[in-house]
Amino acid sequence: MAFYNGARVVALLLLVSTAARAAGDGLLLNGNFEYQPNKSQMNGTRVMAEYAIPYWKITGFVEYISSGQKQSDMLLTVPEGAHAVRLGNEASIQQQISVTRVMYYSITFSAARTCAQSEKLNVSVAPGPESGELPIQTVYTSSGWDSYAWAFKAKRGLVSLIIHNHGEDDDPACGPLIDSVAIKTLYPPQATQSNMLKNGDFEEGPYMFPNAPWGVMVPPISEDDHSPLPGWMVMSDTKAVKCVDSAHYAVPHGARAVELVSGLETALMQEVRTVPGRSYRLEFSVGDAGDGCLGSMQVKGYAGQGCTTVTYNSQGTGGHTRASLEFAAVADTTRVVFVSSTYTTKWDGTLCGPVVDDASLVCVSQQQPPARRLLRL
Repeated sequence: MAFYNGARVVALLLLVSTAARAAGDGLLLNGNFEYQPNKSQMNGTRVMAEYAIPYWKITGFVEYISSGQKQSDMLLTVPEGAHAVRLGNEASIQQQISVTRVMYYSITFSAARTCAQSEKLNVSVAPGPESGELPIQTVYTSSGWDSYAWAFKAKRGLVSLIIHNHGEDDDPACGPLIDSVAIKTLYPPQATQSNMLKNGDFEEGPYMFPNAPWGVMVPPISEDDHSPLPGWMVMSDTKAVKCVDSAHYAVPHGARAVELVSGLETALMQEVRTVPGRSYRLEFSVGDAGDGCLGSMQVKGYAGQGCTTVTYNSQGTGGHTRASLEFAAVADTTRVVFVSSTYTTKWDGTLCGPVVDDASLVCVSQQQPPARRLLRL
């Protein structure tokens, strides 16, 4: 009992030291769960003490998983390092982080579904109303692991990040695996005269793990100011779009792009202020990510009442084409939408799709003044 109390005091000190450290871009403290709990605070794989995992507080049925561990006839793998955690029914992990008030942050973490078919994770920060439900039932990689992003605006200088599984499975241990939790400060770009789209080149976005070759999934998000892909909303029920980088993929422009991996089930959208009657030109690039995604791909670009369909025949090795759409605004706000009208899979059966990048919107003509009436003398 004395040892348990001593371990609890040490864990509390670790939690306090976590709160005193400013959040920099990269893994949270013990974000990859490689610092192990003491065996005296575990029952098999289940973690029994709420502060047993260094720098984390747990609630509910949480397991500490080693890579290669078996669950029934399934082999559990870990994407980074040798350990991860599994969140069972009503289980959560949380960590206090020091942030800058009113700044925007993106959280990236890796997750893998285990036994449930429609697993979801709730990610939130406290204090504050920010929370999001991330569907993880679709698997986008052959390894079973995907990285997900979620964003928030800091209301306080000290917040608690909470990842929670609201599971109701008959097996209380059933739930997703979590690994590699990281944070990144976001600096949302603003619209300019040369480009009315915010973050049209997708260069500002979530933290991407240097050694993870599968990109980062941005799940449905209907508020662009709280998006891990600043300026953009992801419209879908359960599917996501994928942020890809030039270190692991073919990117048409710059260091990042977005791969539309979910066909008609997901749309990438941004609302732009326009003047009714004025003409505008939307330009964007469509290509493939060089990830072995083969076949004829189609991207539809919408702006106001205008629409263009771009067909790209992918060889799976990279490349892109440029598209343009001119339209007249009919309202004070115009929606710019990109959606893939084709469903494509790679040789291993995983979803893939066309890449969209380097999108720009400019005004090409001013509103014509009303015609003058001639007065008869």
